[in-house]
Amino acid sequence: MCDFLFYIQVLSLGADVLPEYKLQTPRINKFTILHYSPFKAVWDWLILLLVIYTAIFTPYSAAFLLNDREEQKRRECGYSCSPLNVVDLIVDIMFIIDILINFRTTYVNQNEEVVSDPAKIAIHYFKGWFLIDMVAAIPFDLLIFGSGSDETTTLIGLLKTARLLRLVRVARKLDRYSEYGAAVLMLLMCIFALIAHWLACIWYAIGNVERPYLTDKIGWLDSLGQQIGKRYNDSDSSSGPSIKDKYVTALYFTFSSLTSVGFGNVSPNTNSEKIFSICVMLIGSLMYASIFGNVSAIIQRLYSGTARYHMQMLRVKEFIRFHQIPNPLRQPICCPPPHPQWWASESPLWNICFCTDCYSKTTGLGGW
Repeated sequence: MCDFLFYIQVLSLGADVLPEYKLQTPRINKFTILHYSPFKAVWDWLILLLVIYTAIFTPYSAAFLLNDREEQKRRECGYSCSPLNVVDLIVDIMFIIDILINFRTTYVNQNEEVVSDPAKIAIHYFKGWFLIDMVAAIPFDLLIFGSGSDETTTLIGLLKTARLLRLVRVARKLDRYSEYGAAVLMLLMCIFALIAHWLACIWYAIGNVERPYLTDKIGWLDSLGQQIGKRYNDSDSSSGPSIKDKYVTALYFTFSSLTSVGFGNVSPNTNSEKIFSICVMLIGSLMYASIFGNVSAIIQRLYSGTARYHMQMLRVKEFIRFHQIPNPLRQPICCPPPHPQWWASESPLWNICFCTDCYSKTTGLGGW
């Protein structure tokens, strides 16, 4: 009987888990996509993967690859010589297709009704995420070809970072997993690594932009070249550390700064580098507070149910000892419930099951 009541309680959550509009067959127009259909779910996960790719490779490409001589030769050769540009073009095409799909995807209004009218869907999308999606879908890579100046290349590289605006939508969709402790912890670690990656790209861009204007070569890039034996030569544009060396060193510096574990082997020397390091330390302190605060809340949430269960059991034992309940009644009272979470939630179902079990075991007349 207790198991039956427990399953009834679980099934009663169906109205919350599945909204009423999902239990009905809505009337939709032709070529209209339900926002909770399997196709839309798969498509959203595909767009999520593309956004993650964009969040990783767009800052890296803008900082490390746009001014690289070998990469410029690949761009002059065309898409066939640069696989990364081919992938970026595919991402732009997929983002444009996503805009078209959003114009045909239903939504739920304030009255919990599915809206399938194309005109209302278009107006709702225009008032919402259309501008962000449109800016993120502009194929800036097509503007790079045919423009050989470094200033234009740098400007377009900065404009490509507009794709990161799609992360705002991803953050809102991932908010539904905030009730799962392991998922929140994993998301926090991924966000920490992603921010360190972005800061590493900015750290390299500062050193690379500032280096030609320094009379005394004291920047972190020149120090890195001296440490690994790959010094810069102004007459040779291909001299100096490789892209791999520069990126790994920049990422090492940002991680050590964010975690406040700096060893000094990579240090800021110029004023711009020092100001950026101060900003990284401030960001690191805020991230530390956020991550540790969420971890503490997750651990407390995991053990709160168990703690309340043991507290209830302790009260029951004190009640038995104080009222001197006879032995025939002690076993059904002290035996743990079939679902301990009832103790944590103080569900009335446990009180019902407890009373019926005690009655059946003491009188022999049976329960429900």
